[in-house]
This record gives sequence, structure tokens and C-alpha cells, in this order.
Amino acid sequence: MLPLLLLLLAAAHGLANLTYVPTLASTPLGGLTTTSTFVLEQPRCVFTQLQDDAVIWLVVAVPEAVENFNNSMGPGTPHWAFQNFPTSAHAYMTLNTTILNYPCPKPPGEITVLRVGSETSCIEDKTRPTCNGPLPGPGPYRVKFLALDGSKPVAETAWSEPITLRTAQPLSSIPVMGSGHSAGMIALTSILSILFAILLAGLVAMLGFWGSPFSKPEAVTVRRYNTHHAYDQPAARL
Repeated sequence: MLPLLLLLLAAAHGLANLTYVPTLASTPLGGLTTTSTFVLEQPRCVFTQLQDDAVIWLVVAVPEAVENFNNSMGPGTPHWAFQNFPTSAHAYMTLNTTILNYPCPKPPGEITVLRVGSETSCIEDKTRPTCNGPLPGPGPYRVKFLALDGSKPVAETAWSEPITLRTAQPLSSIPVMGSGHSAGMIALTSILSILFAILLAGLVAMLGFWGSPFSKPEAVTVRRYNTHHAYDQPAARL
């Protein structure tokens, strides 16, 4: 009932302001934020009162562009192109889909997340101003969902809290030990040394069990001598 009430109250202005706040995914996925992407929950059961052909867009902006973002400019204009973000364009629109792709309730087992920044083929393609390209820096960024009926904005969510991405760690910051080898390399070397020692000990034990192939048994010769001469005995006399 709340989305319908908001739509009715906003009918005079032509735009419904929904209370939904986009958030990072809550599922136990790896890489919810990387150096160039982040993962959002899909806006399920948010735009339920719109027509089925309404198109839902994701707006990505730098924080200073939030207050003055103009919904009526629409996607595809150079002012909102991904290729110009964040220098001459402080926001862009991407990941457009119809409300039919956000069914409510969600079918069992269906993945309900959006990865922002996952498309690399259109980074410099200005014919694709709505490219879902990798984000150019750690941010922070703020996002909202905007529904369009044709080119007319009909509903929008609230803006998200600032989202900050991970920062790549420079090689010089990796801790080193000993003669300059990394701690990981030293740990690997230690493990391999232990495994080699175990293997060697097993080999020695096996050789001890079977006898060493390199040892030569001491030769033993047994000779039998008879030093007494046998003499014929004289025949007994009758």
C-alpha cells in the first residue's frame, strides 16, 4: 500500500519518491567491493505499482552531484555518459531493465544481485554511454534507482549511503623478511623444506627395512678338510 500511496501523492508532480535505499548485497558472496566494482541488492518489490513496460535504471554519481541531479535529462546524453565520468560527467545511468526482471517475490534459488562496473568492452565506446564499465577509482559513490515511462521519470528511490571501493596495495607496501624475500615466499620455502625432510626420512626408513642396495655382504666360505689317512686293515686270520 505504501508505494501506491506515494505514487498517488506524487501524481501532481509526475514523480514518486520511494523510501527504498539501495544497499550492498547481504548474501555471503566474495568480492562485494573490489578496486573497480561493487555488488548491490536488486530492487525487488520496490516498483510494484508501475506498468510492466517501465524501465528501471541505476544512477551512479559522485557525492557532490547528488543534490543537483536532474532526472529529466535521461540516459544516453553526453552529460550523463559513462565515458565522461567523473570528469565532465558527475553521474551516469546504466543497467537498464524492465520491471519484469525484478519479480516480486523472487523465484526460489534466483540470484538477486547486480554487479556494478563489470563490463569492460565498452569503456571507451562513446556509442555506449550507458556502459556498465569499471569504476575509475575508490570513490566514494552513491547510487539510486530511477524508473522511466518512455523518457518521463515516474519513480525514484532514495540515494544510497556512500560506497567506497578497495584500494590496490602497492608492491612497496608488501612486508619483507630476511634478505628481501616476501613473508609468503619464506613460508612456502619452509613448508617445502619440511615436506622434503619427511620424504627423506621415509626413504631412509624404507631402505633400513629392505637392506641397503649399496652394502656388500661379507663373503663366507666353508671348506671341509679330513687330515687323517685311512689305512686298509689286515684281514682277520682264521
